Parts: sequence; C-alpha cells; structure tokens
Amino acid sequence: MLQSAVAPLVGKINLKPLVIAVSRSFRSSSVAADKIVCVLYPDPSTGYPPKYPREGIPDITKYPDGTTTPNPKATDYTPGELLGCVSGGLGLQKFVEEAGHEFVVTADKDGKGCEFEQHLVDANYVISQPFYPAYLTKERIEMAPNLKAAITAGIGSDHVDLQAAIDNAVDVCEVTFCNSISVSEHVVMMILALVRNYIPSHEIAKNGGWNIADCVQRAYDVEGMKVGTVAAGRIGLAVLKRMHPFDCDLHYCDRHRLSREIEEQYNLTYWDDWKKMVKELDVVTLNCPLHAETEHMVNAETIKLFKCGAYLVNTARGKLCDRDVIVKALEEGNLAGYAGDVWFPQPPPSDHAWREMPFHGMTPHTSGTTLSAQNRYAAGTREILECYFAGKPIREPYQIVTNGALAGAGVHSYTEGNATGGSEEAVGKHSH
Repeated sequence: MLQSAVAPLVGKINLKPLVIAVSRSFRSSSVAADKIVCVLYPDPSTGYPPKYPREGIPDITKYPDGTTTPNPKATDYTPGELLGCVSGGLGLQKFVEEAGHEFVVTADKDGKGCEFEQHLVDANYVISQPFYPAYLTKERIEMAPNLKAAITAGIGSDHVDLQAAIDNAVDVCEVTFCNSISVSEHVVMMILALVRNYIPSHEIAKNGGWNIADCVQRAYDVEGMKVGTVAAGRIGLAVLKRMHPFDCDLHYCDRHRLSREIEEQYNLTYWDDWKKMVKELDVVTLNCPLHAETEHMVNAETIKLFKCGAYLVNTARGKLCDRDVIVKALEEGNLAGYAGDVWFPQPPPSDHAWREMPFHGMTPHTSGTTLSAQNRYAAGTREILECYFAGKPIREPYQIVTNGALAGAGVHSYTEGNATGGSEEAVGKHSH
C-alpha cells in the first residue's frame, strides 16, 4: 500500500496479564503455544474506528464459479468494519488468544531490526496483506527456524520468496478468490478514467475551472476499442465480463484457454502469445501473478510492441513493469496513459518516479482491500488458522506451497523462484 509517511500512532490498549503498554502501531498478547505475527497497514490518520458512510455490506456466500466464500466456525467482527489496519487486527485477536496462542500485530515491517524482524525469530505463523506486504526474503525465512506458514490475507504471495519457502518447508497460502471481483471493478474504473480523461477533468472542476477543451482534448469513448487482458483467471475474466456491455472488441491471452462457450458468450479473441496480442490493442490490462517468469515482462523491448497511444492498466503487481520504461513511454507519448494501484516496493519511497509521471491514474494499493473484500479475506484467514490449529488440511485452492512443493493454486499460477529482490527499498516503518 502506498504511503509517503507512516506516522506513529500512540495510545493505550486494553492490558492483560504479562502485557506491556505499546504504541497503536504494535500489539502483543501473552506468551503461549504458537506465535502468530500479523503485519497490517497503519490505522487511519483520523483515528480508529472511522465513521462509516454505510451500515453493513451485502451478504455474499458464493463466488461466480460456484465455490463458497470463506466459512470459519465463527467471526468476532461486524462485516463492513475496517479490519486490515493494526487496530482492526483482521478480527483475529480474541480467537487466537482464546485458542491459547500469542498474537502480535505491527505495522513496522521494513529495515533491519524492525518490529517484524524482532518477532520473526520465534514466529510460527506470519500473516500479511499484499497491500502492505511483509516481505519474506530468503534471509528472513532463515531467521525464522520455527516458521510453519506464511499466510496471505488476500491474493498474491509474491512477497514471499517461494523458492526459499520450498527449500525450508514453509507452507504458503492465500485466500483465493476473496477479492478478485473487487480488483476487477477497480480495473474497469481505471480503464474508463484513463480513456475518458476523468482525473484531469475532475481536477479542473475542483480548482474552479471550466475549460471544456482542456478536459476533452485527451478524452475518448471506450466503445469499439480493442481491449485485452494478459491472463484470464478469476480477475481477468471478471474484467472481460464487465467490459462486454461497453461494446468493446475483447481479447485475452492465458496459458489456460477458456471454454468455447465463454469465448462465444463474450465474443472473446484468444491469443497464445501476449506479445502478439498487445500489438493490436488500444487498452491492455495486466492480471497475471508476479513470479520469476513474469517479472519485468513489460520492459524496454516489449514496450515497443504496444500500439502508440495505448492505455495500460496494472492492478496485478508493480514489478510486472519496469518502472523507468513506463515513465519514458508516457513522457514520449508511446503510452497515452498508465493506471494501477500496485507499486514496487510497497510502500514506495516518496520520490518514486510513478508519483510524478504524466498521464497516470495511480492510487495506493487499494483495489482488493475494500471493506467488502476485507470481510472475506479476514474470514478466510481465520478459516486457515482454524485448520492449522486443528491439524487439518486447508482448502486446496488456498494452497501455494505445501510440504515443500508448489500446490493448489500455486501449481496453476506460480513458478518456483524468487521475485522479492529490491524489497529492501520499502518504507513500511512507523518512524517515517
């Protein structure tokens, strides 16, 4: 999650025996059987809990493919609450402590000697979100001889060195499908915002202006444009379905081809090589996982394949794209716009080049951590912990690495290797 500053949040918490008072960016319970270290983003700058604009969220029990949403035995929060920050604690503290385990929550995750590293040395489980990832590099995994599993509260486990996890028999899992629709909605929003030049037009209105020519000189209709996704899994296919009513010419590339029925229903054109596909597209959206084979897939050579004036939307992972190549393509007009909510590392430094590049629609990493999505991935994380505590296997689709090998969704979506290089530049420290 993008943050240029993470201020210390100081306040007292409810104390229990053997617990000392700590800052609100860090919490701990008493020593017990297993130690769960949970890295979450800092609380709202206005305090916690926030004032919610709505009461509750829709009750969704099944995903579009018919599989059920997470179903833990119970939860200790109200759906729609802010759970992904330190004080929210994913709604896990009561459950973990009543099960007899230690629960630690911190936002201080980067740099030598950070609170995360201090607790990693005797941690049994690490929980973190893709939006504010606790990077588990080879060095950090080797610091944690008792580590049983790295749990992603969300989707995307590239912040873990998968090869090191395999070599050290550390399980890796995530809450598959929990926020796929959330992200797909964000993609559609960003496509429309770029093509219709929404953000500059909004700024003109905010600043008291009314020069319509300034607004529309870069504004187009998406109708009739060739729109394509690199990867058509849960997110990519959801994007295609949502763009279909806009009467676009839809394309996709994936190593797992969709059924003929789906291709005909949404009038999809299949490509077996994304490099050939992008030559034809007006809008490209990246929806593939980050692993050793996809790192910097958009680079100084492949950017030349894009149509001049194409729009690129990336809500998958920032490291799919070479940072400086994107900046240059926008400055020189080869890309008409770039939008996304994923950066590398996260949080990025305040001088990250994507903050100031022209014609961008970047946001912090928020697409998959709406209050709606948090309800599902918090419940999924609890479901996973319930299984681990009971010695039962977790759902097969949640598995990325199990017993020293890729498993479940990991076999389908990842390759062995490491994509965490450069993560030391992240600035997730409450001292900033």
